[in-house]
Order: sequence, then C-alpha cells, then structure tokens
Amino acid sequence: MDIDPLLAAASFGIGIVVGLTGMGGGALMTPVLVLFFQVPPLAAVSSDLVASAVMKPVGSIVHLRRGTVHLGLVKWLCVGSIPGAFAGVLIARSLGSGQQVQDVIRIALGVALLLAAAGLTVRAYLRLAERARQRDGRAAPLPQGKPSVDLRVLPTIVVGVIGGVIVGMTSVGSGSLIIIALMTLYPTLKASELVGTDLVQAVPLVGSAALGHLLFGDFQMDLTTSLLLGCIPGVWLGAHLSARAPGGLVRRALAFVLLASALKLLKVSNAHTGLILLSVAAVAPLLWMAVRRHHGFPAVASKARRAQPADAP
Repeated sequence: MDIDPLLAAASFGIGIVVGLTGMGGGALMTPVLVLFFQVPPLAAVSSDLVASAVMKPVGSIVHLRRGTVHLGLVKWLCVGSIPGAFAGVLIARSLGSGQQVQDVIRIALGVALLLAAAGLTVRAYLRLAERARQRDGRAAPLPQGKPSVDLRVLPTIVVGVIGGVIVGMTSVGSGSLIIIALMTLYPTLKASELVGTDLVQAVPLVGSAALGHLLFGDFQMDLTTSLLLGCIPGVWLGAHLSARAPGGLVRRALAFVLLASALKLLKVSNAHTGLILLSVAAVAPLLWMAVRRHHGFPAVASKARRAQPADAP
C-alpha cells in the first residue's frame, strides 16, 4: 500500500477546517484531489466519501459530549438523506462511463461548490440580520441553554433528500449546504447547535453515500488511507479549537477557496479566474461593510466580535 505524505498533510489541514466549522470536508478535499493530485473526479468523490465516513464521527463525538446536538432533527434529516445518498450514487453511475461520467461529475462538483460558497455568504447575512432584529427588539433573543425547537418534519425530510442526492453525486454538501437549510428552517438554534447537529446528521448521510460508492463507485484504498491518516487528527484538533478560533475569518477564507475551486473545476480560464477572484476580493469587503451599516452596525466589526469562536454566529 502506497501512502502519500503530501496528501495526508493536505487532509490534516482540511480536517482542522471541518472540526472548526462543521463544513468543508468534501467541498475542500474533493477539488484538492482533482485539481492538485490529478485524481479522476469519480475516484475522488468515492475515496473522499469513504474517508469522510470515518472522519465525521470524530468531530461528532466532541459535540455529543458537549450536548450541542438536536437528536430529533438528526433523525428526520436521516429519514431523507440516507435513501437520497444512495440515489445520488446511482444517478452518478447512470450518467455514462469513462470520460463522460468524469466530466459530468466534475461539472456537478463545480456547481455544488458554487452553491456552497453562496451558502456561506447567505449564512453570514442571516446571522447579521438576526442580530439586528434582536438588538431592535423585533425578535426574541436566542436562548442561552438548549433551545426549544418545533420540529418541521416534512421540510426537514425534504432537506435530507436533496442534501443526500447532492452528497451522493459530488461528496459536497453534508455540512456546507445542509447547515444553511437548517439555519433557515430553525433560526432559534444556536450556532454551536447548528454545527453539532449538522456534524452528527452527516455521519449516517456520508456513511450511506460511502457504502453506495464502495458498491458502485471507484473507491481506491491507497487514496483513502492517505486521507484518513491526515483528516482524523485534523478533525479532532479542529473540534477542540472551535471554542477559540476566529469563526468569521475561517468562513470567509473557506468561501473564497470554494469559489476558486469551483471556477477551476468548471474550466474557467486562468485569466478569467484571476479576474473574478480579484474582483471578489476587492468588492466583497466593501459590500459587506455597506450591509453592516444598513443594519445599523459599524462598518468594521470590533476586535472582540472578530475574535468570536468558529461556531459563533
């Protein structure tokens, strides 16, 4: 068995991001495999999902011990996501064979990354708007203890199904997309509860998708072993650092990396990719400052606010 030390090191760094934020596993690792290690897209999706099936429980255990998991939500999400993940694998395999299926998976992965990057932006805006409503007395403050949540069963199952299909096809979305849907459906959940619940529901979701890819995909043992050697300690470290890491900075960097990866997977030229990224880097901070001022906040967050942990709003 051949172990790739460079791949293990990359997996360690991505594991830290997953432990910090509850997102970024497939959204970062799969494009890294495709773009930097020249792994075929289907093999990258298959091997990353099998590695994630082992990686996800590591961060989940930490959140379960902290009590930051809503098990009722986990149950209904899994009702939809487990069959959805199997369906996603079968859809991917039914699209064709050889280079055709690789191109389809690559394009689907690029689109999923664009959605994930947009989702991070939406998440930040929703949190800012909620803080403004609380400040103005237009919304009840988020509870300090374990929140009381009225379960919306059917919408939660639908989120699970859609998330499962996307994860089964691309390995992206178990954290970065589903957590956005949870924020919309259950705005009273604390940020730490969102991260914990999302990490735990991702365990059976990713496990189901991984099983599907073991049966029907392009699983590679050497590749998966290299991923596991790096990601397991990375997730453990990230989960323990989540109480102290600057969450806003982590999420902004993650969104930027997801956008860059999506553009490359969609085969946007280097010149156009550079132009888009430079434009985003120049314009996005100005737009965000304008949004903050519109909601009555200072254009630039205070040092105390910027230093809030990764699972803070």
